[in-house]
Amino acid sequence: MNKLTNHEYSEMAKKASPNSKVLYKAVMAFLVGGAICAMGEGITNLYIYCGLTHDMAGTGCSVTLIFLASLLTGLNLYDDVAKIGGAGALVPITGFANAVTSPALEFKSEGYVLGLGAKLFSIAGPVIVYGLSAGIIYGLIIFLFGLY
Repeated sequence: MNKLTNHEYSEMAKKASPNSKVLYKAVMAFLVGGAICAMGEGITNLYIYCGLTHDMAGTGCSVTLIFLASLLTGLNLYDDVAKIGGAGALVPITGFANAVTSPALEFKSEGYVLGLGAKLFSIAGPVIVYGLSAGIIYGLIIFLFGLY
């Protein structure tokens, strides 16, 4: 039996392991995330054009993006967007909507209460709890120290 040296093993491992595509993944995340944000800007401008104030248009845009991401998740298409865009698809509000919708769809066969209702916030729940807690603490600090 022939023993491999460290150098030979290292060469074999290099040949067998796939090349890292960090630059490609970073560019795709930038492009997909940018496309989602550009779509959000377009939706906001459309709502402003239709007569909404800037604040109301921003709210309408958020609701629209959440709806579209949930719809794409339900149609099993958002995973394809995430495979292409990586973090670019997961970081914006659409990624949060996907994180809330996915577990609910996965467990819907267990019923509305024990399946959909119980699993709806399994991933997003901690984010909501800690985000809400941080907001309350921040608000109290602002209020107590008169920084408003």
